[in-house]
Amino acid sequence: MRIRRIFALLVLASVVLAAASCSTQQSAESVTSAEEISEMTTEKTTSTEMSATSEMTIQTEETTTVTETERSMTLKIGEKEVQVTWEDNASVEDLKKLAASDLTIKMSMYGGFEQVGSIGQAITRDDKQTTTKPGDIVLYSGDQIVMFYGSNSWSYTRLGKINLTEKELKDLLGNGDVTITLSLD
Repeated sequence: MRIRRIFALLVLASVVLAAASCSTQQSAESVTSAEEISEMTTEKTTSTEMSATSEMTIQTEETTTVTETERSMTLKIGEKEVQVTWEDNASVEDLKKLAASDLTIKMSMYGGFEQVGSIGQAITRDDKQTTTKPGDIVLYSGDQIVMFYGSNSWSYTRLGKINLTEKELKDLLGNGDVTITLSLD
């Protein structure tokens, strides 16, 4: 906006100088030319401002996207927040999208070695035959999250590993059903 005003003043000064040095007829032609120049300059300035605004919008959107994918996911078991080392895969990225609005899952004990709960919808999966260990978090059947405090062999997609000792895991997961919450920091 400021550049447009400065340029308009320069154009006006040019018109005044042209009018003073030319005859009346030439002066009228100069005014017309100055008005045309002013309109062209205004159009170019507006176009440049729109381009700059578009670039700023694109930069902002890219920054937001990068920030969201870099955010870490937090796991609470009951009221206890536990440290997890999450896998770097499409399933975890899908889970992060669900965790963006705090995902609460009611888990049920199963088999004396795991807690299982539905995430409410299917997410990307890449099942492989796996022997789990205490602390492993896996995706089962594309729509169930499983947390182990014991061991099992089955076809799962790895999601992460809870960073607790086997005793801490058994105390936390082996004494009845629990509720977990996944959220983004």
